[in-house]
Amino acid sequence: MNGQFDLITLISLIVAVVAILKLRSVLGHRTDEDDSRVERLKTREREQAALQADKGTADVITLPRRTPDPAEQPAAAEAEGPSLETRIRSYPVADPTVTDGLLEVATFDADFEPEAFVQGASAAYELIVSAFAEGDRKTLKDLLSKEVNEGFVAAIADRDSRGETIDQQFVGIRKAEIVEAEMKVGTAFLTVRFVSELITATRNKADEIIAGDPQKIKHVTDIWTFSRDVSNARALANPNWRLVATQAPN
Repeated sequence: MNGQFDLITLISLIVAVVAILKLRSVLGHRTDEDDSRVERLKTREREQAALQADKGTADVITLPRRTPDPAEQPAAAEAEGPSLETRIRSYPVADPTVTDGLLEVATFDADFEPEAFVQGASAAYELIVSAFAEGDRKTLKDLLSKEVNEGFVAAIADRDSRGETIDQQFVGIRKAEIVEAEMKVGTAFLTVRFVSELITATRNKADEIIAGDPQKIKHVTDIWTFSRDVSNARALANPNWRLVATQAPN
């Protein structure tokens, strides 16, 4: 029994040793070069992980903001052009009180520009004068206050009742200047003196000229007052001015 047991034990040991040697030949030996290779691999993995982390946070990087140098601020303001107050004060007027009124309007409407207003008022003036001559009540209604519109419409009706017509050609505006400016309870009132050139002639039922001259340019002076509500943001959203009063020159 003991001899048999020793033989079996010896065979088992031999098989185990052979298996270990074969497994070792398959797995190979760990050398210093292997250690270096593993370390390089770990280093590469760390670098890739760091790169991915940088990409993942690239969209949320906040750059530091530089506090503007006070010495640079005047230069920036100068580059943007003169202030609204400066532009208004430099706008030419005959009466200094007009400037005060324009500045008051600007306190309600930060986008107010005297020159732009005069341009718009001049365009409205031409439209209104032409619409009155043509009897275009719709155009007048859109540009006039209720009271002024009633006066214009009444004049057109009176003219129509007599069978009269107006032949008119608007030549142009020679001069337009703001002569009054004031604020009243959130409403701006600007008065403009227009000096225009017209060719106009009034004809009766028989087509005879009873006033004016179709061959002659006539110089006309009108003083018109426009108004606009500037009391709140909703009102300011509407840029349109309406003609609220007319007067004859002195």
